[in-house]
Amino acid sequence: MKKANKESIVLAKHIHTFLSVYAPAQKTQSEHTLKSYSYAISLYINFLQKEKNVTPEKLCADNFDRKTIEEWLCWLANTRSCSSATCNNRLASLRVFLEYLGDKDISMLHIYESASRIKRKKEPHRKISGMSKEAVQALMTVPDTSTITGRRDLALIVTIYGTAARIDEVLSMKIGQLHLDAPKPYVTVIGKRNKIRTLYLLPKAVAHLKHHIKEHHGETPDANAYVFYSRSSGAYRMLSQMAVSKRLKKYAAIAHTLCPDVPCDLHAHQLRHAKASHWLEEGMNIVQISFLLGHEQLETTMVYMDVTTEQEMKALATLEDENDKGAAKKWKVKNGSLANYCGLRDIKA
Repeated sequence: MKKANKESIVLAKHIHTFLSVYAPAQKTQSEHTLKSYSYAISLYINFLQKEKNVTPEKLCADNFDRKTIEEWLCWLANTRSCSSATCNNRLASLRVFLEYLGDKDISMLHIYESASRIKRKKEPHRKISGMSKEAVQALMTVPDTSTITGRRDLALIVTIYGTAARIDEVLSMKIGQLHLDAPKPYVTVIGKRNKIRTLYLLPKAVAHLKHHIKEHHGETPDANAYVFYSRSSGAYRMLSQMAVSKRLKKYAAIAHTLCPDVPCDLHAHQLRHAKASHWLEEGMNIVQISFLLGHEQLETTMVYMDVTTEQEMKALATLEDENDKGAAKKWKVKNGSLANYCGLRDIKA
């Protein structure tokens, strides 16, 4: 490989630092989101090498211009058969990196500003498959509570459903965030952009959590330990979303035979959606539901739950009433692909 130019080295360093240092510390604790950032940037770098013949020594800021990014999006759609939603997700991840790049090097700020004007692809609204209360009850009968793993899984399912929290919010929850002996037991969760909100717990969830903590953390649990952790790695490493997904699908397949309303491809987000829908059915103010879900805008909750026009009018009327009341440094490697040079993995087309 020819000697890399200064700009090439700077870009490779920024990619490495963004993925290994900045994103985990400043942007998100979600394992899924971090993987999304890494995969999107890897796809882009591989595109530059395979479709644009960009070698490590030629990597420069011009490779991230608007025209090239738009060509990349077409490549994702046509060559890799990515859906509009997937293309939008990849673009969003790349933009996060370019925003970081512009913040760290003002000479590259124009790259982010240009990329921010690229329009998202139109995508059809996909309604999340709902779950009846009977389906949720059927699911909760499946874990084998005679085993330690079954009891943990049931406590996890009860917590996800009972709080309607996002899966990464539940899995990143630490002992110190639980207040089970308070007059009104509650948990504080850390949501998107590190926003904290309080979620109250019903007796069933409190009982399961207390038993789970005693069994997995002992009489004097460490406030910094994860509530739900990986048994193979210890209490200071959270359970992975992939592991939870596998367990839920296993239980769903059995629960489906008991209640057809249980989707066989069940994922944690459907439990969150189910609880929100059940709150609405029980007459809870949709403004309150929006707050409990951690949505910044009421409109987000409307779309998320497929709220009808009539329900929307009632919600807005209620809102008016409330208002009235008040890795290794790959850039130093002497040979290899552009992806290796940037500390990323090669991706086959």
